[in-house]
Amino acid sequence: MIIDENEIAASQKNTQRSHIMTKQHCHFTILIVDDDTSVLLLLERMLANQNFVIIAETDGNKALKHIAGGTIDLLIVDYKMPAMDGFTLLKQARTMAPRLKAIMLSGAGGVSEAVKAIKMGAVDYLEKKSSWKELQNRVNQLHEDWLMVDDNETKIAGGAEPFHFKQMVGESQEMALLKRKIIKVARTDTTVLIQGESGTGKELVARAIHHHSKRNNKPFIPVDCASMSETVIESELFGHEKGAYTGAESETLGLIRSAHQGILFLDEIGELSMSAQAKLLRTLQERTVRPVGSTASHKVDLQIIAATNRALDEEVEAGNFRQDLYYRLNAVTLKVPPLRERIYDIEQLAKHFLKNLTTGDTPAVSISESALDLMKQYDWPGNIREMENVFRSALVFTENTALEPEDFPPVFGNYISNPDKSSLPMGSLAEYEKAAIRQALIDTGNNRRLASEILDIAEATLYRKIKKYRL
Repeated sequence: MIIDENEIAASQKNTQRSHIMTKQHCHFTILIVDDDTSVLLLLERMLANQNFVIIAETDGNKALKHIAGGTIDLLIVDYKMPAMDGFTLLKQARTMAPRLKAIMLSGAGGVSEAVKAIKMGAVDYLEKKSSWKELQNRVNQLHEDWLMVDDNETKIAGGAEPFHFKQMVGESQEMALLKRKIIKVARTDTTVLIQGESGTGKELVARAIHHHSKRNNKPFIPVDCASMSETVIESELFGHEKGAYTGAESETLGLIRSAHQGILFLDEIGELSMSAQAKLLRTLQERTVRPVGSTASHKVDLQIIAATNRALDEEVEAGNFRQDLYYRLNAVTLKVPPLRERIYDIEQLAKHFLKNLTTGDTPAVSISESALDLMKQYDWPGNIREMENVFRSALVFTENTALEPEDFPPVFGNYISNPDKSSLPMGSLAEYEKAAIRQALIDTGNNRRLASEILDIAEATLYRKIKKYRL
């Protein structure tokens, strides 16, 4: 690892300054395991002034005792060691502590070793010959994630209440970023637009905002705009007066007034009729509601969170959605990543479903490594909702103690019958390229740096192609 003494001193000074406003950072515990004591001393020195708790070991078995104690937040382990190599240690460590973050270091490893480390649960694989700044930046990033989310709690600087994400399973970079944004949004009363494909968990994001907001003891009213017919949605949303239409035998408040002082969640808002959009815009602008059949308006105090699986800007261009309403809703936008972009979370989600879908009458079932690999190859067009249903079905019909590839529905047949990941679909050159990029991202747990090495292209080029193919 290339070291510059002046850079170390300057970085330590800057790091001290950047951490001065954070809370509890001194409890972040890093276990470094390397049979080379000079490397241990070097890494200890690099991280010493960042107020982390550093534990250094040259022996894998001693390291596992620390991990078994449940006090380690980050494991930095050398790939090649005499008694117990890094892969063996990583595998046992992840068995003891599935949520443990790990970085694997190598003096002379290659891409295949990096892919293996990622698949075994490491968040990154770095070569010692690279600049130490790369490691330090990764450690700081993981530390920041730890401050925000730890054992389904988020630790907030300044002593604010902890934030809980029990139902939002996943610790990938994509999910960590989303959770950080939720925290910031929850402190405001701004209108929020949540975008994401069907089944990604947009309502969970809305409920997380409500749970962490100052309105958390007030109503959370979800509205599925797609399930309401155009003839009743305005009455359901805005309420109606007695006799406003045939069958209106009594006055109703409507869902907007029912959410007074709380949060109104409008799911699939892109399905609203143009007339309902116009009335909703007026509510947002004036903070008043006029029931159907009434000339009187009622003041409301509420936060509106909307969600859609449509590209509303394209709907505006097509004339299907009001531009002024779009701008009102788009004050803050949160994007929920699809499951295919969260490959790192697949194993944790699988274990979550196995635990929560197993009843008292059903024996506990695990999942085999081959089945997990299958899960990571599949595109999951239905996202989390599809994955839950797939596991529900597999648990009903399996006769194994561990789910195997054959326990999953026929849709997975192509992936089972073609286990050779190097095989690409017949078609155009673009299809070959897209398939190769997707497979590289799968193999590296969505680590774009490693994926670019596998594909032998520049990282910037990979970013452009990911955007081009919408991967």
